[in-house]
Amino acid sequence: VQIIHKALTNLLTSMRQRPGLTHQDVLLAVTTLSFDIAALEIYLPLIVGAQLIIAPRDSVADGSRLQSLLHEHQATVMQATPTTWRLLLLSGWQNETNLKILCGGEVLPNELAKQLLALSDSVWNLYGPTETTIWSTVYQVKEVTDKPISIGKGIANTSVYVLNQRLEPVPIGSVGDLYIGGAGVARGYLN
Repeated sequence: VQIIHKALTNLLTSMRQRPGLTHQDVLLAVTTLSFDIAALEIYLPLIVGAQLIIAPRDSVADGSRLQSLLHEHQATVMQATPTTWRLLLLSGWQNETNLKILCGGEVLPNELAKQLLALSDSVWNLYGPTETTIWSTVYQVKEVTDKPISIGKGIANTSVYVLNQRLEPVPIGSVGDLYIGGAGVARGYLN
């Protein structure tokens, strides 16, 4: 997928505001550099003057080692998939700092969201398909009910619609297809 620099700039500018990152933060980067979400982990701390800690690859696959890195560096922000958050919880992780949790790349299950809320400063569900620039929507999870966790609303300069087969908006709660437009949409697929 061809992503232009302007689209990445839009994402970083939006994420700087919501969920937010400042020069006082310490972000523990756990994503492999070949995965698109690593761009947020690397560039966002750099543009705001935050501290960036890149976790060694072998530490990310080991909940105890990951837990040690969070503690050692007093991380205030970490972005990971639900699978990685589960790995951390299975290692017996009990958060000691005000950690902002960014969760995306997979569906955020209710039971996991509930566990993360109890151990963090805030939990953010992030969603974005390959055809957009990393994340298209953001949602702060404040409570967990029996309903699925929302993917939230579009980030800056992004429109999100649920449409039927005739490309008409569907009523709230109805089934349809998700359409995303705006600054983060890719140029298209290479070749």
